[in-house]
Amino acid sequence: MMNHKVSVIIPTYNRTFYLAETLNSVLLQTYKDIELIVVDDGSSDNTEETIKNTSQEIRYFYQENQGVSAARNKGVLNSQGDFISFLDSDDLWKKRKLEKQMDFFRMNKEAKICYTDEIWIRKGRRANQMKKHIKYSGDIFERSLPLCIISASSVMIKREVFNKIGLFDESLQVCEDYDLWLRISKEFPVCFLDEKLIIKRGGHHDQLSKKYWGMDRFRISALEKLLSNGGLTPKQRDAVLRELERKCRIFADGCFKRGKIEEGKRYAGIPLEYVLNPKFEILNSKQYLNPKS
Repeated sequence: MMNHKVSVIIPTYNRTFYLAETLNSVLLQTYKDIELIVVDDGSSDNTEETIKNTSQEIRYFYQENQGVSAARNKGVLNSQGDFISFLDSDDLWKKRKLEKQMDFFRMNKEAKICYTDEIWIRKGRRANQMKKHIKYSGDIFERSLPLCIISASSVMIKREVFNKIGLFDESLQVCEDYDLWLRISKEFPVCFLDEKLIIKRGGHHDQLSKKYWGMDRFRISALEKLLSNGGLTPKQRDAVLRELERKCRIFADGCFKRGKIEEGKRYAGIPLEYVLNPKFEILNSKQYLNPKS
C-alpha cells in the first residue's frame, strides 16, 4: 500500500538567521503526515541549537561540509515517506503547500512529480519573474534545457523516481537541481500546480549562485552527462546538442573576451566531440558545426 507520509528535507549551512522561520513554515502545514529532516552540512553557527529550540519533531543529521547535493541525498537516504519534498533553508512554504500537492497526487495517481509556482523576494522586496522563468507542465524536457525553471523548494516527488533516476549529482557544486530535473523530465512528465505556494528569498550574500563564477560551466557538464549516458530519444538528443552548442559558444566568447584563450578553445570544441562521434549518429551535423543562432 502507498505510504502517504511526506518526507520534508531541508539542507542547511550557517543559515541560523533564516532557519527558524523556514522550519516553522513546515510545522504549520495543514497536511500533518510528515517527517521533517534537517541535514546540517557542517555549520559552525548555532544551527543545532536553533533546531532543538524549534521542535522535538525534527530529525537532525550532521555531516562534515560536502555541499547541498550530499546534504539532500543524505536526507533522502534516511527518509521513510513515499513522497519527498525539499525546502531550501532560506525559503518558506505557504500553509497549504503540502495539502494541495497531496490532493493533486490523489487525483492524478499516475503523476510522479509535481511543482508549484512561487513568490520571489529579493533583498526584502517582492520581485517579478521574467518571461524566461515561465513554468510548464507535461513534457518539459526541452523547456528545461536553457535554465532551471523548477525550484527545489516547490517539488514533491514520489520516491520511486529516485529509484530509477538516482539522486543529486554530488560532483556538481551548483546547478545540481538543473541536472536532476533534466534527468527526471527525460523520463517522466512533470506536473505544474499553478499556485504560488512557496516564497523564495534571494539576494543575500551566501547564495551559491554568488559563490561560483560562470554558472553555465556546470550546466554544460550536465548536458555532456546526458549525451554520454545515452537513453535520449533522437529528438531529445538533438535538442541537448543545440543547447550545448549555444552554451559553449557563449561561454567560450566570454573566455576570449577575458583573455582566457585556452579555456575558450576548450569550451568551443566541446560540441564537436559529440557531433563528430559516430555513436551519436547525427544526420545533419552541419547545423551544429556552423550555427546561425
